[in-house]
Amino acid sequence: MTDQELRQIFIEELMSIAPDIDLAGVPDTADLRDAVDLDSMDIMNLLIALHQRLGVEIPEADAIQLTTLGGAVAYLAERTAAT
Repeated sequence: MTDQELRQIFIEELMSIAPDIDLAGVPDTADLRDAVDLDSMDIMNLLIALHQRLGVEIPEADAIQLTTLGGAVAYLAERTAAT
């Protein structure tokens, strides 16, 4: 799966968790918890949604790696390559 495909999947799942957010102008390095006001429950729901969609295990301890768009794409690329 390409980085662009993973980025799109991440954004789609994020939008399903928090449909009112606006990612326009949010840099890949911005902490999404601050940039679009995600709370810990939103992050946990996102981990579950990504697991279901991609079939990859995402331990709760790794959640911090998915708090930026760039970090999430890199993490998911590594995890999907391992499966």
